[in-house]
Amino acid sequence: MDIRPEPADTVSDIFDSSLNLEDAHFREGYDDGHRDGIAAGKEEGRQVGLKTGFETGEELGFYRGCVGVWSSAVRADPTRYSARVQKSVRTMEALLDGYPTMEPEDERVQEMMGDLRLKFRAICASLGVKLEYRGYLKGVDNKDVEF
Repeated sequence: MDIRPEPADTVSDIFDSSLNLEDAHFREGYDDGHRDGIAAGKEEGRQVGLKTGFETGEELGFYRGCVGVWSSAVRADPTRYSARVQKSVRTMEALLDGYPTMEPEDERVQEMMGDLRLKFRAICASLGVKLEYRGYLKGVDNKDVEF
């Protein structure tokens, strides 16, 4: 008995293999794209994390320096500063000490940074000084930097 496929079966087999080929290429392209996307995403995330971490550390360092100067001034002549200013400086120092620098995924970091900024402005207003953190000045001449 000779069993030969009918022409209709041959045509459907050709189309089935074409559909399977298209699906195979689609899956292969998706897998390649997914793998490349993960690699690119990790690198981009790393770069964004480094930049954000640097900016946060720089701002915290600015505040820490201001608190250090204010604390030294209060220790040198406590009668010159009100109890409210002295308490505000101590509070800001405690906020800086409590900032979770080694836990960047801590959900409180934005709230804590907001508290630090607010306390900084309050102390500056109480002291009558105009200090402002404006970020790292990139590509400027020394004549443009004011202290």
